[in-house]
Amino acid sequence: MLLEIKDIVVSYDGAEAVKGVTINVEEGSITTFIGANGAGKSSILRSVSGLKKISKGEIWFQGKRIDGMKAHQIVKLGIGHVPEGRRVFGLMTVMHNLKVGAYLQKDKTKVAANLKKVFHHFPRLEERRNQLGKTLSGGEQQMVAMGRALMGSPKVLLLDEPSLGLAPLMVNEIGKIIAEIRNEGLSVVLVEQNASMALKLADTACVLETGSLVMEGDAKELAATDYIRKAYLGG
Repeated sequence: MLLEIKDIVVSYDGAEAVKGVTINVEEGSITTFIGANGAGKSSILRSVSGLKKISKGEIWFQGKRIDGMKAHQIVKLGIGHVPEGRRVFGLMTVMHNLKVGAYLQKDKTKVAANLKKVFHHFPRLEERRNQLGKTLSGGEQQMVAMGRALMGSPKVLLLDEPSLGLAPLMVNEIGKIIAEIRNEGLSVVLVEQNASMALKLADTACVLETGSLVMEGDAKELAATDYIRKAYLGG
């Protein structure tokens, strides 16, 4: 198993945001977390990438326990995180934003290959390589955030609300790129309020409600259930 999240509890000021959740992510798969705001989805991603300490449980990556490790150590192991809100450096160019993602990479040949791959997935970024981050559209900033994570040669990519605030055409484009990335062998953990898109892309779906895992299984099978259709797909 590539990533194992074992019975984790995440708390903020004594209140449990994640309540004993166990999730396994297989290599080469897309696993999606769906649920309302406050369900604990982003907290799980932040725990995996070392941005939030868990108060109980364990997190394992490729057979190595990683909870308690520092964020930069986790990135170096091969976990890339694209946070909600994109977090692009507005006063840096597209190229400089991308190079930040390669900070821990020492092999210049590999960095060049990763940059070529990023521009393959996001040709618009190559066109805007010298443009400041703050001047980009929301969709272009999302591309920068994803490209920046890919520059670190991740084995699994954590994507937090990549479609948030984007126009429908851009949502479709981001969805296609996520599928392309998985088809190249990269595993993806997708947190997404656009449940329709997420369930179409994913192999496995995990439904979270108020910090608890309430359903888990094949994404296409869950999408066909009455509960998911009514609660997340509009009837």
